[in-house]
Amino acid sequence: MTTTGSIGVIIALNLLAVTALAQEDDATRYTYATYFHCNVGMEDRADAFMQRNAPILDDLVEDGSILSWGWLAHHTGGDWRRIRYHQAASPEAAMEALETMGAAIAEVHGEEDPGGAEFSAACPRHDDYLWQAEAGTAGKERGTVGFSVYHFCDINREDRADEIVAEHIAPILDKMVEDEKITTWGWQSHVIGGRARRLQTMTATDMGALLSARQEAIDTIYENDNEAGTEFSEICGPHVDYIWNIIHETQ
Repeated sequence: MTTTGSIGVIIALNLLAVTALAQEDDATRYTYATYFHCNVGMEDRADAFMQRNAPILDDLVEDGSILSWGWLAHHTGGDWRRIRYHQAASPEAAMEALETMGAAIAEVHGEEDPGGAEFSAACPRHDDYLWQAEAGTAGKERGTVGFSVYHFCDINREDRADEIVAEHIAPILDKMVEDEKITTWGWQSHVIGGRARRLQTMTATDMGALLSARQEAIDTIYENDNEAGTEFSEICGPHVDYIWNIIHETQ
């Protein structure tokens, strides 16, 4: 497999996470995320491949080709074992970045790269999503662990869920960032991909802080406005939770 081909497989994407969210200057960000189904005993090979290529992708952030990128590892949750994501200013730019990233890696390691084949063997299947950042914090260093909630919403009412987040939930999470209880948080909407319609994320400095903040956020939301919390649950109640270890991110 060529390196260009393998990066296409790798990228064929999120942020929680994982992932990072609206820019500090309020410009729109789009997150292209690939969620990998991996062979657990071979995941270290996938991690080594991404670690080897991290300086190349970091350079693309530095020169503005992409806004950010990251590699996250499964801690707790469903079937996805790894996430690779990058962000761009438009859907077109997010798609074009796939070719840019593949070409940059091929330039360094050549078209025939055994590492690409090893990666594909380690993580042979994946699901792709393109998200649009709607609210949250970005352009800031995130924590070492992240909590992602993938919501399956009523497509006819999901705009109302966005309003509830903006009006009732965002102030609570912003205050938690200010109080250093969490490092970042985000809310992203589905553009392309599977069944999940909204992605809620938060990161923290360690697992204890993350779990404590998650529960505090839920309790505070329902204490402050139980009606809004109930309405949100009616619209985006079904969900899947994941906790991710953030292996590498460059903002």
